[in-house]
Amino acid sequence: MSVPMSERKLVGRAVPRREDPRLLSGRGRFVDDIALPGMLHAQFVRSTVAHAEIATVDLSAVREVPGIIAAFTADDLALGDIVAQLGRPLTEFVPTAMPVLARDKVRYVGEPIAVVVARDAYAAEDGLEAAKVSYTTLPPVTSEEAALAPGAPLVHAEAAHNTLVDVSLFATDGIDEVFESAPCVVEVDTRTGRQNALPLETRGVVAHWDDREEQLVLQTCTQIPHQVRTVASRSLRLDERAVRVVVPDMGGGFGQKCVVGREEIAAAAAALRLRRPVKWIEDRKDALSASFLAREQHYRARAAFDAEGGILALDADVVCDMGAYSCYPFTAGIEPLMASAEMPGVYKVPAYRVRGRAVTTNKAPTGPYRGVSRPQYVMVVERLFERAARELGLDPVEIRRRNVITDFPYTGVNNITYDPGSYLESLNLCERLVREEGWYEKQAAAAAEGRHLGIGYSCFSERTGYGSAAFAQRKMQVVPGFDISEMRMDTSGAVTFTTGTMNHGQSHETTMAQIVADELGLAIAKVRMHQGDTDRITYGWGTFASRSITIGGSAVRLASAKLGDKLRAIAAARWGVAPEEVELSDGAARRRDAPDDLTYKGDVLTYEEDVLTYEEIADIAYLRAHLLPKDIEPGLSVTATFDVFTDGTFSNATHGCVVELHKGTGQVEILRYVCVEDCGVAINPQVVDGQCRGGIAQGIAGALFEQVTYDAQGEPSATGFMDYKVPTAHEIPDVLIHHLQTPSAFTETGAKGVGEGGTIGAPAAVLNAVNDALRPTGIELDHTPVTPETVHRALNLELSS
Repeated sequence: MSVPMSERKLVGRAVPRREDPRLLSGRGRFVDDIALPGMLHAQFVRSTVAHAEIATVDLSAVREVPGIIAAFTADDLALGDIVAQLGRPLTEFVPTAMPVLARDKVRYVGEPIAVVVARDAYAAEDGLEAAKVSYTTLPPVTSEEAALAPGAPLVHAEAAHNTLVDVSLFATDGIDEVFESAPCVVEVDTRTGRQNALPLETRGVVAHWDDREEQLVLQTCTQIPHQVRTVASRSLRLDERAVRVVVPDMGGGFGQKCVVGREEIAAAAAALRLRRPVKWIEDRKDALSASFLAREQHYRARAAFDAEGGILALDADVVCDMGAYSCYPFTAGIEPLMASAEMPGVYKVPAYRVRGRAVTTNKAPTGPYRGVSRPQYVMVVERLFERAARELGLDPVEIRRRNVITDFPYTGVNNITYDPGSYLESLNLCERLVREEGWYEKQAAAAAEGRHLGIGYSCFSERTGYGSAAFAQRKMQVVPGFDISEMRMDTSGAVTFTTGTMNHGQSHETTMAQIVADELGLAIAKVRMHQGDTDRITYGWGTFASRSITIGGSAVRLASAKLGDKLRAIAAARWGVAPEEVELSDGAARRRDAPDDLTYKGDVLTYEEDVLTYEEIADIAYLRAHLLPKDIEPGLSVTATFDVFTDGTFSNATHGCVVELHKGTGQVEILRYVCVEDCGVAINPQVVDGQCRGGIAQGIAGALFEQVTYDAQGEPSATGFMDYKVPTAHEIPDVLIHHLQTPSAFTETGAKGVGEGGTIGAPAAVLNAVNDALRPTGIELDHTPVTPETVHRALNLELSS
């Protein structure tokens, strides 16, 4: 007798990704694959200076270029601005308007000024060269120091001192006295480089007017389709019903596509004006220099410890360079507020004070990027622990053991309650795995040969499942949180469901279907997901902050349970028993004492009195509804919502990294990387491994390679991959991943998020390993990226300690 499907649980198994056959065989459909009859192509006239008043915009010659259909300025389109808001007083937050096309002033190189529409992409590029823009230049503001300097030029007249956010969320009474009396006080001054999230697929949109539906349709690669619809409708002054956003397959996002871009709205406005389809595809130059960037942060932090290494207090001043504008919907507060709220992390910090600021500069705006400030503040806190261990003569792992949270639930000094995790267990296991592979002996042997091997760790948590309550604490005017799932079964017994999340590489088609199939006792092949269409999805907040499985997956499971309840109710009514007497397995409803196998006579499936297949139940629900009891509505469709009203649920991990520094070149070679992670119930372990490895690769990129810099005039250095150093497979090591499992009590599946953890822990682990290798020199590095030039100078004692 076969084992019922309900006993062959799919959740927790490495089910092959359902997306892969389509995507790997070239049958995916991305924005640039879309071709509509009569489609035109758009490109943007962009600012060539960082800070200036616009004197004139002359597009007359553009319109004479062969193949040009139209060219529009801000005055031509008269679009509403994009404004992100926090519900905070002006002393804490200054809102700024981001025009879809610059009107009177430009604030960074690459800012869009006009849109050119042509018969093909080549003609559109030719049109750009004919545009004439004259400026009255202004002094550019290109750094945090320049922004905050007395008398500095103002990027926005309304933002005094070029400060958009200035918030002191926490200040424990008596913290100064703690520092004064502490046996050990250590400090770090840390800067992190400005980065580009660099999704494989750049941003893009195809917009067209649908006469039949009287709708403007935007097919675009966004992580937040409903929020794009809201901004587009407001900017274009249309009812939301008259705007439809559809997301095809998407080649990555990492947060960069989690905000509403200006170009998508401008292209849509051109399509509306011309009543012809308009496509815009961002080229890599614009993606590197003019798209949303992230991570340029400066921390001045100190920590007090007792003589045994117990932490007594943490004090930090955080300044984030947010570029020229607030991003929608998260605002310029996204980085400083995240850092301020969550910096204590996995440690039992008794006293805490923090000031978080967002400054505006003449650079491309900052948006979310995988991890949002956590890679930076984790690195800062881990550097403080490393420094304290050195000062107190303690082992770096031991000082962490003495301070990690072990009793749960734990309410921290930051007023966040941490649900159960495996902080100490992951730390101990990670160190054990590194030791068992003999890396400490190899390090000693290398030192005897004059080589420089280093071992570094980072211990951290990843807050996931941010619900409405967590986002409301930031005082956002647009408060993400809940998710809605609608589910229906058709007469063939197949299930279709919706989710408000937005897959861009996270395997939602597989993992969400695993949840549904398990809950209903249904073959996974009979389950189909729909997402990314604002006409088909009631509402959704998209995918970011590791919310897809925690929030979206919970809504999907609740919808599955509701549908299962209705299947049981119909079957129970047919048999005259209570619904509790009915179980679901192998695509059928069964009385609990029924046989596991259905009966076949020849090729004909016969229905025993105590077994009803889903097809037969659906037949009753739709085609013979007169057989239903009066208290059961016809059809098999349900809706469920889910939100988290706690502080969320925390994944955790410890990373261990072994590096060798090469004295001749300054190269940092990663010899080994170990990740011990706990994301609760792993819906699909293979997918979890992929998320960890991809995140670690991006974390290593930030630690050692990637940085967008600007010259004194605000010109970005990186316009191609010759200038923006992206690691390849050669630089990224194989990663040993070990899973622990502490199920979450706050999600319907027991899962915690895992999308950002790899990126969060890697920079600290790498930097600590580099500093461990540098220990004989007496030099410590606290900035990233750590370049070969810096390492070479340190190894050759050309840097001061």
